[in-house]
Amino acid sequence: MSDSAREFAPAIVELGEKIVALTLKDAKALSDYLEEVHGIKAAAGGAVVMAAPAGGADGGAAAAEEKTEFDVVLESFGEKKLDVIKEVRQAVAGISLGDAKKLVEEAPSNIKTGVSKEEAQKLKEAFEKVGAKIAIK
Repeated sequence: MSDSAREFAPAIVELGEKIVALTLKDAKALSDYLEEVHGIKAAAGGAVVMAAPAGGADGGAAAAEEKTEFDVVLESFGEKKLDVIKEVRQAVAGISLGDAKKLVEEAPSNIKTGVSKEEAQKLKEAFEKVGAKIAIK
């Protein structure tokens, strides 16, 4: 970066230096903490927080990528198969009753793919209420 006339508050400089000095393991832990405790997700271009220190290019790029799309997978339908079929019909727009039944009977099967973490969690909760076992991948 070029030198600029912009000055930063000492607290910001101190925080920035601490972030840059993080190991990959610590950066991942920080990312997890911010997401789980404060609901702050790293943006797709937010690899700066996860960047490896100089000379640490041992897969740092892979660790820097934050997953933003999730798949909701029906692992098993439990004892209330009919209720689970109804949930599938609600979750998947335009699916027929026959297709929903087939999807449930062929578990494990993808219910939805490429959804946000929040949507995946809502779907998981809805399916678990009717006794289904759901995985978010």
